[in-house]
Amino acid sequence: MDIIIDNIDHIGEAAQQFIDNLPAGNVFAFYGKMGAGKTTFIKALCQKLGVEDEVTSPTFAIVNEYQAGDQCPTPLIYHFDFYRIKRLEEAYDIGFDDYIDSGNLCFIEWPELIEDLLPEDATSVSIEEKEDGSRIVSF
Repeated sequence: MDIIIDNIDHIGEAAQQFIDNLPAGNVFAFYGKMGAGKTTFIKALCQKLGVEDEVTSPTFAIVNEYQAGDQCPTPLIYHFDFYRIKRLEEAYDIGFDDYIDSGNLCFIEWPELIEDLLPEDATSVSIEEKEDGSRIVSF
């Protein structure tokens, strides 16, 4: 499925469309170039799923945990950013397996750096920036 985000003002509608068509599973691997809008889209998803805390990129912490609202199928959302990871063992060190086995939603940025650890049923989500500044979210 493709979702087109014409501009940032429509990101909330795009996030809701994604949620309305949420594939089975709890692990979502977000692929895209630097600046494509992965973090921005995940922030919009979290807002639509009832997260009241500020959603920020976990670039330095590697993982952020958010309490989800009633509109979310799980009580927690884990947001990962593996951009700075140097070795696969670092993912093991933070207990990555425990997070993905928890059943809670897991949104992962830069999953290509830990692909060997992703479950087979992980949903690949691609975010591509077009020349006109719009984005296409494909999953």
